[in-house]
Amino acid sequence: MAEDLERLTEEVSLERLAEAAGVQLSRAGKDRIGKCPFHDDEGTSLRISSVRNRYTCSSCGVEGGPIEWVMRSRGISFQHAVELLKADLTLIEEPHAHVGANAHALPCQPAKEAPGTLTRKTEQKGQRKACSRVEVPCVTPAIEAPGKPQESPKAEARAILLEPPRPQETAPKPVETATPQPPAPSDDLPYEIQGQELYLTLEDRRYRVRGWQKPLNPETLKVNLMVSKGTRFHVDTLDLYQAKARTAFIKQGGMELGASEDRLKRDLGRVLRTVESVQADQLAQALAAKDQRPVLTDTERLEALALLKSPDLMQRVLRDFEALGIVGEESNKVTSYLAAVSRLLDRPLALLIQSASAAGKSSLMDAVLNLMPPEELVRYSAMTSQSLFYMGERNLQHKILAIAEEEGAKQASYALKLLQSEGKVTMASTGKDAATGMLMTHDYTVEGPVMLFLTTTTIDLDEELLNRCLVLTVNESREQTRAIHGIQRQRETLEGLLAHTEQDSLIALHRNAQRLLEPLAVVNPYADQLSFIDHQTRSRRDHVKYLTLIRAIALLHQHQREVRTLTHEGKDLRYIEVTPRDIELANELAHEVLGRTVDELLPQTRKLLTLLHGWVQGSCEGQGIAQNDFRFTRKGARDATGWGNTQLRIHLDRLVEMECLLAHRGKQGQRYTYELVYQGEDTEGRARLLGLIDGSSLTPMTVTSRGLKATSRGLEAHFAVPSRGDVGAVAGGSHAP
Repeated sequence: MAEDLERLTEEVSLERLAEAAGVQLSRAGKDRIGKCPFHDDEGTSLRISSVRNRYTCSSCGVEGGPIEWVMRSRGISFQHAVELLKADLTLIEEPHAHVGANAHALPCQPAKEAPGTLTRKTEQKGQRKACSRVEVPCVTPAIEAPGKPQESPKAEARAILLEPPRPQETAPKPVETATPQPPAPSDDLPYEIQGQELYLTLEDRRYRVRGWQKPLNPETLKVNLMVSKGTRFHVDTLDLYQAKARTAFIKQGGMELGASEDRLKRDLGRVLRTVESVQADQLAQALAAKDQRPVLTDTERLEALALLKSPDLMQRVLRDFEALGIVGEESNKVTSYLAAVSRLLDRPLALLIQSASAAGKSSLMDAVLNLMPPEELVRYSAMTSQSLFYMGERNLQHKILAIAEEEGAKQASYALKLLQSEGKVTMASTGKDAATGMLMTHDYTVEGPVMLFLTTTTIDLDEELLNRCLVLTVNESREQTRAIHGIQRQRETLEGLLAHTEQDSLIALHRNAQRLLEPLAVVNPYADQLSFIDHQTRSRRDHVKYLTLIRAIALLHQHQREVRTLTHEGKDLRYIEVTPRDIELANELAHEVLGRTVDELLPQTRKLLTLLHGWVQGSCEGQGIAQNDFRFTRKGARDATGWGNTQLRIHLDRLVEMECLLAHRGKQGQRYTYELVYQGEDTEGRARLLGLIDGSSLTPMTVTSRGLKATSRGLEAHFAVPSRGDVGAVAGGSHAP
């Protein structure tokens, strides 16, 4: 096939084809020029190169060789043109109407003696080469016999080849009786997406598009495109927005497939529009706000409601944590769970779990996040300084943003702090305008609220981060380590295997329960009776954490409360109310959690001080000496507490700085000894540090037109209209959850 194409391209003279088509040629150096038959040419735009045996038109831009001439002049395919030229080369002759030097050869016989032979002579560097000769004998007109004429295939080919092309003319204005123009092909081209590839089919041609999912650029559409027809194909990488690249693809594809260039040109136009449409659909789907919540079945909904309506809901949560392999850490587990629930509030909590490496902070974080719906969780190992601003305006609203290590979020710490405290971050960035191409300022905004969840092994925490987060410390005692070892060994038994199979259903239950929680407003009718320390400036933020913790507890119990509706300024406000039991639970947790942030000592340092105080008191009583006479070394403290040497050295130095310990320098070559100065002033409990009111002493309040007042009948709302939703057996403001 390739040899035939090469022979036809080189041996068939374009000059004779043009003359046979009625084009009058004149010399212009080594080339011939004339009027282009493919458009209404008023000049001499057609140029035929005798050396290259190719034609070009400077007006309409067509170009090619003998095969392309036949394809374009007759409107046939590449394969058809080749077959016509191969059918009978003797058909390529000048028409009888043309009067030239070969007119005398009409009656000549035999064919090989006729001077009408079509030849191509090439000269290279002034030397004449042997000419390729294709003998085209002149044909003597035959007299038709009576009856229907019989035409051979060669005669049909001759008639097609020698028919002069019709130049493109301006279409006359259609009249009403004219046949209506057929409708243009529809752009709704069926396509199929397989992985990263897009497939389109047009008649017997199949197109494969790769790279169409790249980020959209309004100025380029670079793809890898393959067109195939049977076993033939052509593949190339091109920019569909570049006319030159499309022309090259069409031309080469026509040669490879044996298809008309006009047909491939129309195909490529439809492919381009289809790719644009598919990209636009994909972008719209990516930007559209999706409700990814799965639809719960009736059984799943009833089981989740039963959990939320359980009178001992917090105890159920603790038991389920233990079933998931998290032992001890009761206050940490409850606080973490409530902090995750606070994502539905307008001001969520932020949580930071601090511990030494391998102490179990990641296990606690994973256990809490596993109980939350995946669609409401955004989790990363690290974040760059700019990454937060490009997350989409509402992609983080009422979700949990979890980062494995605080170190991984250090670059984005400023943006995270603003998002947590202000509920929104905005960045101005320079970019190119899509319409004008000029640089302009673009605003990128990310709106909250969002619940922030971090872990860290750092001892010296950022003060700004401490002010915004609840800080939890993992229990690193020997008893906790022994309990963890017991759970790890139990997992290897048959009982552990059976328990592991039940974890999936337990996780699904809690996720469904979280999906049933609504972001309702929470009203605290006891707010005016609450108290909190006020001698420190940082207590302003700690007080907000305390109040948010109370609201999170009430929100978790919303299906056990009466949902009230209040119409205000034409809007219906739906809310639930806090109960004294909510405040009592919040006080218990605040003693453990907020007490650490109010304390001047870090949690681990405070823990060491408590251990040392108990050990020193016991030793002094056993030896019958005063506390200021007791001295101990670092090794003695290490044996008494079971702490590691590095961890103990760091926190002993902190206690010396805070003047809780007094370091006595030994003589040259001797060790340091320590004296415990701390006398246990805080042993009465953390409630005294926080100044919290006892929940049992709260007086029930009622809403009146003149504000709040105490009542012996419990909680009443004169302006609130109760509306029952999915509420449990326990409802009403003053009843326990």
